[in-house]
Amino acid sequence: MGSLQDRLVSAAFGAGWSLVCRLPESTARWLFETGADIAWRRQGPGVLTLEGNLVRVLRAESADGEVDGKELRSLSRAVMRSYARYYLETFRLQIIPDERILSGMHVNMEQLDLTLEYMRNGRGVIYALPHQGDFEQAGRWVVLAGAGSFTTIAERLEPEAVFQMYLNFRQGLGMEVLPTTGGPHPFGVVAQRLRAGKLACIVADRDLSDTGVEVDFFGEKALFPAGPAALAIQTGAALMPVSCWFVGEDQWGAHIYDEIPVPAEGDRKQKAAVMTQAMARAFEQGIREHPEDWHMLQKLFVADLDPERLGRSRTRGVNGNGRNGNGNGDSNGDGDGGAASEASTARGAS
Repeated sequence: MGSLQDRLVSAAFGAGWSLVCRLPESTARWLFETGADIAWRRQGPGVLTLEGNLVRVLRAESADGEVDGKELRSLSRAVMRSYARYYLETFRLQIIPDERILSGMHVNMEQLDLTLEYMRNGRGVIYALPHQGDFEQAGRWVVLAGAGSFTTIAERLEPEAVFQMYLNFRQGLGMEVLPTTGGPHPFGVVAQRLRAGKLACIVADRDLSDTGVEVDFFGEKALFPAGPAALAIQTGAALMPVSCWFVGEDQWGAHIYDEIPVPAEGDRKQKAAVMTQAMARAFEQGIREHPEDWHMLQKLFVADLDPERLGRSRTRGVNGNGRNGNGNGDSNGDGDGGAASEASTARGAS
């Protein structure tokens, strides 16, 4: 049993979640939007980091490389409101009718058809997404649209009771959620699912380890996870970037990009680097078209990262691929350890 503080936090979280679902949607939306505006005005560390990231987007789109301060502040406010909507809809997703999710989604259906064809033929598919729009809703949509289910990865939250609420919620929507700790190696499980012709969804625009790949992103170097590319190389699954955004007050949009092919030349590390750069380019396009829905309140550009951590990442990139275990990449004994360890930089849907 957890501490008294953990039990109080869990009870408050559960009560708040229940309350959000019982409130009229317009009232709940106003509350979340008001909270977003308060956070934006305070300009805490998250908002300042967000604006540092958005500067790169605006600068890349500017003819003279200059960024207007008012435009930046206006955009960051829009992002904070979009981020609040993401959380609002995540809490209320369990009561949003399936018909509304299906009818309110605007997407290039030919790519969904291709995804489902791959799966019917026994080929796995990896959807790699940035922290953009409502990817929880998009996950529910793809389940309803024919995928049936998909696998993703999530960091284990504290307290444990809150994580279990979150886990049960997602599993009830058709998502298999693998915690990063406290269970089987998650990426070995993902590799098994992909080999069985299943769908995996991985949020992949921020590296959380010391094994990321440096990519060109909005005119600067950024650190991205190599996991999606490594899994595609290891399992033969199709790697397809996806961007998501909001449409009006009650609809959504998504674009499923063309498959990123595995290069014909190079070793596995070189191939993963090329594919990760292609993934970053797709993310750039989606963010450029809908910057107000890119919820990146963490550092990802190399110039902003801790030099010690960056040094570790570059050292591992030169001296090895970050594998764990017995030297042949099998960290969990199932033959998937190579992909799992190389993929361990991705943290899905979090």
